[in-house]
Amino acid sequence: MIEINRKKFFTLADARNLLPVIYRLTEEASREVKTQLNRIDAYSDKSHPSVAIIEEQINGIIDRWQAKIEKLGAEPKGLWMADFDNGEGYYCWKYPENEINHWHGYQDGFSGRIVLE
Repeated sequence: MIEINRKKFFTLADARNLLPVIYRLTEEASREVKTQLNRIDAYSDKSHPSVAIIEEQINGIIDRWQAKIEKLGAEPKGLWMADFDNGEGYYCWKYPENEINHWHGYQDGFSGRIVLE
């Protein structure tokens, strides 16, 4: 995967144009994690050695997702969340939202999201 946004600042249009790629990557990773979680649920004994291996696979899926999001210029924030630095704060997105409709300041987190006008 190539780095698309080396400057690391986004206009709202830039962030919204990139969202379909980020959405698809997130949807795929989320689906993979759910599949692995279902495998864990099949074990009645959660201390079974295979459970630890599956948990490592889940961590790997999440790590790969985070790396891909970063290469695109966004910042992964929590599980399946991405922020897009706009120079004054962040445009904020959380899967499975279809659009970027929120922002927050640098000191604010997800709980400080404000709807874009």
